[in-house]
Amino acid sequence: MDKISVLLVDDHPMIRDAMKLYFASNDEIAITGEANNGKEALDILDTEKFDLVITDIAMPEMNGVEFLTELQKRNTDQNVLVISMINEASQVKKMVSLGAKGYVLKNSPKEDIVTAIKAISNGETFYTKEVFDIIMGQFAGVKPKQRLTLEIPLTRREKEIVKLVMEELTNQEIAEKLFISVRTVEAHKRNVLEKTGCKTVAGLAIYAIEKGII
Repeated sequence: MDKISVLLVDDHPMIRDAMKLYFASNDEIAITGEANNGKEALDILDTEKFDLVITDIAMPEMNGVEFLTELQKRNTDQNVLVISMINEASQVKKMVSLGAKGYVLKNSPKEDIVTAIKAISNGETFYTKEVFDIIMGQFAGVKPKQRLTLEIPLTRREKEIVKLVMEELTNQEIAEKLFISVRTVEAHKRNVLEKTGCKTVAGLAIYAIEKGII
C-alpha cells in the first residue's frame, strides 16, 4: 500500500523539521514535499501531485488564505489540512469556506494530525473540538462580523435542500420529504455548492448561518 504523500507548507523550518521527524517512522504517511509559503507551494503543485497539502495560515509572500483562494480559482480538488496557531473565528471560517477539509490547532495532540490526515484521505473531514465549536458557534445566534461568501441568491427549493442537509438527511430522505427524485436532489446540491462556492458541509453551514437560511 502506497503511503499518503504530503506537501508541507510552513515558513518555519523548525516546524517542518519536527513534522518530518514525527512522520519519519510512519508506515502510512510521508512528507514528500516542502514549501516556505503559498507561492512556493503553487509552483510545486504545478509539477507534482500530492494526496494532501498541510498548510499554515500566517506566512510571508503568500499566506494560507491567499493560497487556498488561488487553489479554488484553479478549480482543483486538492485536499488541504490547515495546521495553525490561529483560532480566530473569522480566519477559521474563511479557511473552511475556501475548501479546507480539516483544521487542527498547533497545540493539539500530535495524534490529531494523524487522525486528520487519514480522515481526509478517506474522503472525510476533521476538525478538532475547539475548531468545530468555532465553526458551529453561530448556531448560538452570534452574528458574524463579516460576510465570507459570495452574494449569489439561492432559489426557494435550494434553500429547502440546504436546511435538510444541515439536518443530516440523506439524499434519499430529502427526496422522499420533498417528493422529488434522488437525482433531482443531487442536481440541486451541485447547484448549491457551485453558487455558494462551498466545498464542504462545514462551509455550507457557515453560508447558511450567515444568510439566515438556518
